[in-house]
Amino acid sequence: MKKIWAILTVAILLFPGLVSADCVDLGKFTSWVLETFHTITFYEGQKPLARVEIPNCEIFPLSTIRLLNNNVCNTDEMMVDGMACRVISVQILH
Repeated sequence: MKKIWAILTVAILLFPGLVSADCVDLGKFTSWVLETFHTITFYEGQKPLARVEIPNCEIFPLSTIRLLNNNVCNTDEMMVDGMACRVISVQILH
C-alpha cells in the first residue's frame, strides 16, 4: 500500500496537470465571447483562456459575468446576471 501512495505522490508532483485538468485561473480575464446560450470563452486580451459550459443558465451577449473564485473548476459556480450558475465543463485553451 505504501508503494502505491509513493507512486501516486511522484505522479502528482511530476504531472500536476493530471490533478488540475478541469480547473483554470480566470482571474486575469479581460473579456468573454458568447459561443452558445450556455457556453462562453474567456480571454485575456487576445489570448483565449478557457471555454466554460454552464447548462442551467442562459447567457446573453449583454449578460454580466462575475467569478466567485479566480480558479474555476468543474462543478464550481459563477454569477450570471445575478444568479449562481454551476459550471459543468472547463476546457483550457492556452
